[in-house]
Amino acid sequence: MGNEFPPETPPVSPDDAGTPPTDPPEEDAGTPHEPGEPPDAGTPPDAGPPPDAGTPPDAGTPPDAGPWPVDAVLNYTRSFGVGTPQSVGLDEGLNFWFLDGNRIGVMRPGDTAPKWTTGIGQARQPFGSDSLAVDSTVICGGEAGRAYVGYRAREMQREEGISQRTYIPGPGEPNYTPERYAEYQKGDLDAVRLQADGTVALEEHIWRSIGSSNAGRQIGIHNTNDFHYEEDRSILNCARVTRGPYRGDLYITTNHGVTRIQGLTYNSHRHPGWYLITTNPDGSKNESLQCPPMYGLGLARNGDVLVANEQMLGVLIPSGKLEEWDREKTWEGPTPWRYKGFNEVLNGQASDDYWRAFEQTTSGVYYLGSAEFGVWAMTPKSRSAGNWSKLARLPTNRILALKSTDDGALYIGTNGEGLWRLEPDGVTLTRVQEVSGQRVLQLVYEPTVTPSMLLVLTDQGLTVLRGP
Repeated sequence: MGNEFPPETPPVSPDDAGTPPTDPPEEDAGTPHEPGEPPDAGTPPDAGPPPDAGTPPDAGTPPDAGPWPVDAVLNYTRSFGVGTPQSVGLDEGLNFWFLDGNRIGVMRPGDTAPKWTTGIGQARQPFGSDSLAVDSTVICGGEAGRAYVGYRAREMQREEGISQRTYIPGPGEPNYTPERYAEYQKGDLDAVRLQADGTVALEEHIWRSIGSSNAGRQIGIHNTNDFHYEEDRSILNCARVTRGPYRGDLYITTNHGVTRIQGLTYNSHRHPGWYLITTNPDGSKNESLQCPPMYGLGLARNGDVLVANEQMLGVLIPSGKLEEWDREKTWEGPTPWRYKGFNEVLNGQASDDYWRAFEQTTSGVYYLGSAEFGVWAMTPKSRSAGNWSKLARLPTNRILALKSTDDGALYIGTNGEGLWRLEPDGVTLTRVQEVSGQRVLQLVYEPTVTPSMLLVLTDQGLTVLRGP
């Protein structure tokens, strides 16, 4: 697709890329609607009739093609009136899910447009720093008819008598206040359900921890090993496992780490952190665990979980037991790190690399995309160090999304230069001209159908590629 990038075009230096904000940009949150809008907002008035619904599967198509059009490239914004949502997902039943501010849209097989529901779950109140959520962030499909919706909350502040910012005393404990305890209800993740009429209803605000610390308290996502620590307040990314023995599991990344979810039960969390050691005037030492926001999330073909925060990256090997997810024993134990390190070629340990995406291609090479420093290939040379090289000849260093596909390619979503494809040779780059939009917000891959589906969400809407 598209034309090969001209070799004579020089790469853009990192200094030209600009520095992204620490929190997700406000403009990514979609356009919130008034809280008084009816629960079923229907199809947006400007959607119009679908001009071309694509080519439906027929007798000559593979039996597992699924219910959606099999065109090699199809613009769903034009064909189905899906608009320009901020996030998109597919569930196990191949229902499309869309997130647009305080609206959730669903398009079932056979529908000609999404049906929208407004103001449920954490979006039932107007967004704001003192509300249930600052804004919505991402949506991921789960089992057939279920989706998960992520939200962002403001960072907690320290209170008098509490030394740690994220510590929240429970009722009957020293320094307990109802106001601070209410912080548990903010941000986090909703599970929502598709109704018979095509609308969406809240199933549950996720709170069921695999650990016993919370003792049945319905207080959202918190540390599994000790509920007092409210560290995972903002959901930044999500991915559903689409193959292998753990198919159906969900991973979410947050302002602090990566959490694993099965159905409505979670285990939180893991993170590739490191300790910053500072010296006090009296010569004593302070150790501070560094766990910046985690945007990068990928799933390798062998089931490994690929995560990257602003400074570090890691490859986790999940076990078959959800309760073992947060058992941190580094290189040993039931859920060890296959790799944990940082890009020593790019920056020092304490410098932000602004990782936004992490994938492994069928060749075994890892690729990371930075919001400021471009795409980097990495092959481990030990469990904590890698051979790093920057991908040349991209027209920008500003990367928002990556996705590895079964044909061996890597799709690269840029912030300003559209969608690009790196061929399996790891060298040839082409721009995918058929996908409209300059800013690629999200890439979602569905390999359970043939031809496979690659969902490309841009600032101009949704395009689906079949067969990568």
